[in-house]
Amino acid sequence: MTDVDDSSSVGSSSEPASRRTAGDSWTITELVGATALGVAASRAVETAGPDPLIRDQFAAILVSSAGAPWARLADPELAWLDGDEHGQRVHRLGVDYQAVRSHYFDEYFGGAMRAGIRQVVILAAGLDSRAYRLDWPADTTVYEIDQPKVLEYKSEILESHDAVPAARRRPVPVDLRDDWPAALTLAGFDPGRPTAWLAEGLLPYLPADAQDLLFERFTALSAPGSQVAVEVFRINSRGNTQRWQRMRERLGLDVNVQALTYHEPERSDPTQWLRDRGWQVDEVNNREEMARLGRPVPDDLADEAVSSTLLRACLGASSE
Repeated sequence: MTDVDDSSSVGSSSEPASRRTAGDSWTITELVGATALGVAASRAVETAGPDPLIRDQFAAILVSSAGAPWARLADPELAWLDGDEHGQRVHRLGVDYQAVRSHYFDEYFGGAMRAGIRQVVILAAGLDSRAYRLDWPADTTVYEIDQPKVLEYKSEILESHDAVPAARRRPVPVDLRDDWPAALTLAGFDPGRPTAWLAEGLLPYLPADAQDLLFERFTALSAPGSQVAVEVFRINSRGNTQRWQRMRERLGLDVNVQALTYHEPERSDPTQWLRDRGWQVDEVNNREEMARLGRPVPDDLADEAVSSTLLRACLGASSE
């Protein structure tokens, strides 16, 4: 599993609700793997801007290494959308969302470190470069769980550019639908120590029962004082179809987010699930957070913007 990017392309509404299959896997440019490239491209655009909310100096490298069309997607000038002013505004709004989301979770990790947590698990890590770019205390270990080929791609590209992790980075190449707790423990994870978990850009890529199992597993592995941060988002296919089509038509990138996610109305509400099991939860609507950070959603683009809830929680105490 990997991140989702609101800038991916989608096919016609006649396509099946999901092209996912049990046990499917992918490389970085295939299926769910390619969404990590889209998200990293947004981080690259944000980083190159005049007043970035986050700085990810590794994003452009990771994206451009996947090929020329992806490199164009990471162009901070959005030249691939020249002549389409509306398209540029909508795409920029997507970049703003990714920047605000990344900023929120960066701050979450900062708070977890100040609370004394030194064990981090990033679920569906994709091209997340936080193990390299955040200022971790010296004794911090960051575990990254994702598909083997996705983690291999990231490691190979960053090593070829002499990137050095700022914490002990331990990749855990396993599908989140498999027995990842066993693989995580084998990699050195200690369930007796408090952990900072992250589930960013993940939940819609899991069936509803797999989402519940994921929550059950990380809760069972969480010592008192552990924290978790989660992005709960919804795919707005009606509002984003034209934007996704621009990527396909102008760049030849066809990452059908609508067909890669599961659309199950009976899915558990993460906030309530966590509260029912002893987690103290704080949450914020993404549009409120975007406005707070100076990236408000324009009224005329409201129907084309991401709608999500960003939450963080602590087991057994109030979250920071």
